[in-house]
Amino acid sequence: MVELLRKLTEARGVSGNEDEVRDIIKGEISPLVDKVYTDGIGNLIAYKKGKSPDNKKRIMLCAHMDEVGFIITSISENGMLKFRPVGGIDPRILISKRVHIGKNRIPGVLGIKAIHLQEPNERKNAVKVEQMYIDIGANSKEEAAKLVKLGDYAIFDSKMVEFGENKIKAKALDDRVGCAVLIEVLKEEYEYDVYACFTVQEEVGLRGAGVAAYHVEPDIAMVVEGTTCSDVSGVDEHMYSTIMGSGPAITIMDGSSISNKKLVDMLKALGDAKGIPYQLKKGTTGGNDAGMIHTSKEGVATCVVSVPCRYIHSPSSVMDKSDFKNTIELVKEFVKGCE
Repeated sequence: MVELLRKLTEARGVSGNEDEVRDIIKGEISPLVDKVYTDGIGNLIAYKKGKSPDNKKRIMLCAHMDEVGFIITSISENGMLKFRPVGGIDPRILISKRVHIGKNRIPGVLGIKAIHLQEPNERKNAVKVEQMYIDIGANSKEEAAKLVKLGDYAIFDSKMVEFGENKIKAKALDDRVGCAVLIEVLKEEYEYDVYACFTVQEEVGLRGAGVAAYHVEPDIAMVVEGTTCSDVSGVDEHMYSTIMGSGPAITIMDGSSISNKKLVDMLKALGDAKGIPYQLKKGTTGGNDAGMIHTSKEGVATCVVSVPCRYIHSPSSVMDKSDFKNTIELVKEFVKGCE
């Protein structure tokens, strides 16, 4: 499972450019399902036929393939690259971070005017993206244009690392960890039809999920996410959204959807009955693919289960392997419980 997560998190997959991630997932799931295909917007949809002869229920599992990143918007005369973020990234984390640009993974560094050259008032203000550039070591616009073109995507240059007590550091845990969970879940057989949807463009407006749900027409849907974990120094305990190591987080409500109460109760009952630790997500900000799925067509009963991840949308997100394992088990029991 850890090596699968390594492959997924180290792959390139900024919103709108999920091809590399899609190819990895397709290779992993093709032997496990009855049909796998890519729709018009780029979602990868896997169909696993249920064993029940009176199979009348469609269960949709959803995890998004895309990650936050950058897109190159211009090349300066001195060879520096201007860019814009793709998805929500805090500009304060960007200075001096390493990136890879384009299919050839051209290395670069996010830079800004040196502190020695800044005016006193500049040093007091938060840095804006517009002030930054990517340095690829080129000396001119012509030299840089041989390596990079406008519209190329850039990702954080970050390898997955196991460290501490059961911890993993990687980029794109939101939501490659959800993709890994779905792949593991597909390794078992179920009574009813399961549609595992690996969606695109979640980070820029939940776009792929709406298309996938419209096509699948599920009776029940579950979104599996990597979610905010704020159990760190400087944050009061009552402000913790989730706690690392306490199991998968079940969402009651967030900024894009209110989870179906019956499904939430079912998840809690399954966790209690099967001895799977879980927690209720306390924060209500943010959103995920459930925001589009639950309003599809006549409406879909939808819930969200998440792996707590510190420092999401950065090159160094952190998760606990036990939360990953317990999320897999809870999602498996959910699919069986829907039977």
